[in-house]
Amino acid sequence: MKLFVIAAVLAVAAAAPSSYKPEYKAPAYSAPAYAALSYSAPAYTAPAYAAPAYAKDNKYAGITVTSQSDERNLDGSSQWSYAQSDYTTREESQVQKKMQGVAYDSYGKATYEDVMGNTNKGASYWVSPEGEKFTLTWVADEQGFQPKGDHLPVAPAHVYELPVAPVHEYELPVAPALPYKRTGLGYSGDSYY
Repeated sequence: MKLFVIAAVLAVAAAAPSSYKPEYKAPAYSAPAYAALSYSAPAYTAPAYAAPAYAKDNKYAGITVTSQSDERNLDGSSQWSYAQSDYTTREESQVQKKMQGVAYDSYGKATYEDVMGNTNKGASYWVSPEGEKFTLTWVADEQGFQPKGDHLPVAPAHVYELPVAPVHEYELPVAPALPYKRTGLGYSGDSYY
């Protein structure tokens, strides 16, 4: 019965005249008229700026990149490098690696588990304006950032001896013998008293 009522309502709705007016036409717009373009000098005067002055003995004016490479792999590893005409070089590579890491659950509890991380290594070479040559190599992994280079500061060597605490011989005092009285049950040989 319910299905019959629903079918009847749909039939009446389909037979009702539509309010759509088919005689509606979209409005027509005319194309805008543009003034003829003239290619004469602008009506304003452009400000004149002085060209920047460079020293004639600028050592870095002609530095260009002589080689460059950049390789990205599907496994997450990559390596890139470049060299310049002033003999400056830089190379770096990184590999994804499974490491022991700390993860936190929704309650803030820390747990140690395997996580993916990057290990990087690289090298740089450059010449200072004074002509000093520098080489820097470095590794960044689970032990942290470890740079190496002759120009890096080094911690001073440990040259003094730590003092030794004095050793004292002590004798512990002997407690005096106290008389005691037994209370409760005791065991002596094969009987209780």
